[in-house]
Amino acid sequence: MKAVAEMFTMGPGNKDHHPALRCAVGVFVPLITLTLIGRLDLAVFASFGAFTGIYGRNEPHSVRFRSQLRAGGFMLFVILLATLMARFAQGSGVEGAAYSWLLTAATTVVAGGCSVVVAAWRLRPGGSLFHIFAFAAIASIAAQPPLWEAMLVSVLTTGFCLLIGMSSRVVKSHRTPWKRPPRIRHTAAERRAIWLEGGGYLVAAGLAGTIATLVGERLGFGHTYWAMVAAVVPLVGHSTRHRVSRGIQRIAGTVIGLVLLAGILWLNPAPWAMVLVIAACQFGAEMFIARQYLVAQVFVTPLALIATLLAAPVDPGLLLRDRIIETVIGAAVGVAVVVAPAVWRRLQAGRATGVR
Repeated sequence: MKAVAEMFTMGPGNKDHHPALRCAVGVFVPLITLTLIGRLDLAVFASFGAFTGIYGRNEPHSVRFRSQLRAGGFMLFVILLATLMARFAQGSGVEGAAYSWLLTAATTVVAGGCSVVVAAWRLRPGGSLFHIFAFAAIASIAAQPPLWEAMLVSVLTTGFCLLIGMSSRVVKSHRTPWKRPPRIRHTAAERRAIWLEGGGYLVAAGLAGTIATLVGERLGFGHTYWAMVAAVVPLVGHSTRHRVSRGIQRIAGTVIGLVLLAGILWLNPAPWAMVLVIAACQFGAEMFIARQYLVAQVFVTPLALIATLLAAPVDPGLLLRDRIIETVIGAAVGVAVVVAPAVWRRLQAGRATGVR
């Protein structure tokens, strides 16, 4: 009962409206600009470039700048890899089921590798969830825009978010001393933990992607990378119970978020109105992400799906169906990966006791 109660407990606030506003502006301005010039085919590149603003949430300005510069630069690298892989596959004639498996394998490598880099740089939020999402979503775009246009939008959005991250320095009362951030050093135990964590992301994402791809081929649904994203959610947490709780919250929040999204799509909003909804959802997600994951997920679900619809319009009904199925598969796999070590330790302890 205590575990259930914790799922619905609202944590204390910490001036969450500040990073929430920064993130909302960081995604709204690039997207509304693309809407006005009629280039929503580039919206996904702006959306992922705007992830830069998520990092360095409550850090002093000098540390935040280093965090966002590293996170933004690394995300640009992931975006470039994704679009290059898609172009290579299209040029080589790799498509259909073959490309689905290639995408699953490549995204699995991204999941493990990016987790290691993020942990080594001590970026917050930790993990490779955003990198998995960005890589797979961009690599899944059938009609890739010109490379220079895609990267230009990503770079400009990243730079804009860096400026927003430093914008509060204009107000003297919000300005923090500019000191060179200390060099990051890791002990042998920390390095081992970083690689173990990377292995966990590799296993969770790979297993979820494999199951989702197999099931998708039989039942005819797509967006299998959403299962990979959902699978790594439970890997973040300070205890097994907390991690399992995040997996359950992911499913519950997604269901509620899909109901909200269905209502929004029923109104058939214009593209500029959808951009406003994205900004509002980004604000809501950042307001609650550190306090109540279930509530944050209610905002994250329409945020992700509307951004997908802007870039590549598809049947909303199929999109909603794919989202819930993939989320359940991924969250179940993630919870299993989290629980497995604890179950193994108990079995080993039981055997040891029996031998004695």
